[in-house]
Amino acid sequence: MKFDVLTLFPELFNIVMRESIIGRAQENGIIKVNAINIRDYSKDKHKKVDDYPFGGGTGMVMTCQPVIDAYNDITKDMTVKPKVIYMSPQGRVLNQKIAKELSTEEHLILLCGHYEGIDERIIEEIVDEEISIGDYVLTGGELPAMVLIDCVSRLVQGVLASENSYSEESHFNGLLEYPQYTRPADYNGKKVPDILLSGHHANIEKWRTQQSIERTKQKRPDMYEVYERTHKKNL
Repeated sequence: MKFDVLTLFPELFNIVMRESIIGRAQENGIIKVNAINIRDYSKDKHKKVDDYPFGGGTGMVMTCQPVIDAYNDITKDMTVKPKVIYMSPQGRVLNQKIAKELSTEEHLILLCGHYEGIDERIIEEIVDEEISIGDYVLTGGELPAMVLIDCVSRLVQGVLASENSYSEESHFNGLLEYPQYTRPADYNGKKVPDILLSGHHANIEKWRTQQSIERTKQKRPDMYEVYERTHKKNL
C-alpha cells in the first residue's frame, strides 16, 4: 500500500515514519510513505505557497497552483485515480471502521493543509474526502496524516505479526480491550487474576470478553450503547 503525502514539512514524515512497526513495514516493502514538498512546485521565486484570503480575515490560505501541480505530477502516469484525502477538522472523524475501509485501498494521497486552510477550489478539483482525527484544531495536517497512516497501516496484511495483533484491540469489534498483565504475577501485593494463570483458554476468553464489555460500559457508555443495541439485534 502506498501513501503519498502532500505537505510543507516532508522532513517530519522522513523521521517519524521510518521508526518502529511502520519503518519495518516500509523496509519489507509492504507499505510505502512518500512525502512530497508542496513548495517544490511553487512558481513563485520565493517558493511562496500562500496568500491573503479574498473578503478579508486573519491568516493566510494555501493557494491552488502548487498543490494542484504537485497532485498532477504524482498522478500523471496513472490510469486509475487514487483516493485523495484532505486532513481537515471539517471531515469525518477517523475511527476503526474508517481505517478498515481505507486499508483496502492500494494508494492514498493525503493533503496536509496549513495556515488558515486551503483554497476551496483545491477541494473541488482533487479531494475525494475530508477526514478529521478529532473535534479540535491543530496548526497543520501533518500530525493527523501520521495518525491516519499509522492507524490504517496496522490493518494492512503483513504489517503486524498476525491478525490477532489488531483484531483483539480496543474499537476493532465495538468494545474496548480487556486488561493485560505480564510478569511478575505479584507486584507490590497487586496480583494477576487467577483465571489468567489457570491455563484454561476457553475460560480465559470468556473472562476477557466480559472484561471488555464491562470496561466499555464504564469508560465509554456511548460505545456500549451501540454494542448492546447491535448485539441484541443479532440475537
